[in-house]
Amino acid sequence: MISVSRLLSPQFYAIQQRSVVKMSASATQTAGGGVSHGSMAIKPPSHPTYDLKAVIELALAEDAGDTGDVTCMATIPFDMEVEAYFLAKEDGIVAGIALAEMIFEQVDPILKVEWMRKDGDYVHKGLKFGKVTGNAHKIVVAERVVLNFMQRMSGIATLTKLMADAAYPARILETRKTAPGLRLVDKWAVLIGGGKNHRMGLFDMVMIKDNHISAAGGIINAIKSVDEYLTLKNLDMDVEVETRTLEEVREVLEYVSGSKTRVSRIMLDNMVVPLENGDVDVTMLEDAVELISGIVETEASGNVTIETVHKIGQSGVTFISSGALTHSVKALDISLKIDTELALEVGRRTKRA
Repeated sequence: MISVSRLLSPQFYAIQQRSVVKMSASATQTAGGGVSHGSMAIKPPSHPTYDLKAVIELALAEDAGDTGDVTCMATIPFDMEVEAYFLAKEDGIVAGIALAEMIFEQVDPILKVEWMRKDGDYVHKGLKFGKVTGNAHKIVVAERVVLNFMQRMSGIATLTKLMADAAYPARILETRKTAPGLRLVDKWAVLIGGGKNHRMGLFDMVMIKDNHISAAGGIINAIKSVDEYLTLKNLDMDVEVETRTLEEVREVLEYVSGSKTRVSRIMLDNMVVPLENGDVDVTMLEDAVELISGIVETEASGNVTIETVHKIGQSGVTFISSGALTHSVKALDISLKIDTELALEVGRRTKRA
């Protein structure tokens, strides 16, 4: 198994120093609340109804309530101009820079934001990697919302990078186990970390799971019903079917080989067996991959961790999905400070800078 500490080392990423990059916040947002991709390092996934601007507005309103920032109004002169720096307080992959620009834009379009890193870059503890200049009151009002998004996204991107590198040549996927209301943001962070998105929701891919199979009276009945429905509705989308045993794999393969079907991927669920010594047995998974023999894509699911993903990735599966990328994320510690020297002094005292 690959060492987690080695995966997270600066040498592993070999990130080169970059000059300051100025991104245009106004260019990232369209009038309809969508996202323009002109200045983004990594584009967000598409969604037919998700309004990212509205999500930002909700986050800002949640913080401001019906009174606003009473502490700012009491302590900071409204016309004060300052510079505030983004500080990484631990090593990881930074994500949410483009989203941070959108937030600052919504709070005050005059704020000037500069970056020494871009989404997907490695940052180390103590690094100043961005700066925002302008009205102090507006910067502090935006601070927590910006950091809440960036810290969560950076945590997801960091874990995704670890998993994606360890899983190679298999590709790492997240699942729908995202924070409610933040699915596009969570899945965007996965892309920034080097992963690949699974379906966005219930609308863009057919995924036949255990409950569908049970309700339909068997795995073949479920697949037939899906094929008939897609034909009837003239829908063109991928179909994935979950299998839990080698017998189910054989049933699906027999159907696929003898029928016109939309099935393009077979999920191999919980075919990774944990052992008492902490290792995993992937024999069943390898047998399933050999049976399928490239006829359709394969996806391993269940018992996927940073310790097991490398071994799973060597089994020959096309994809590995992990709900932990988003449902158990540890936020990456990032701060935004006006007095950076004092912040760094305190950070060194507490071993956080």
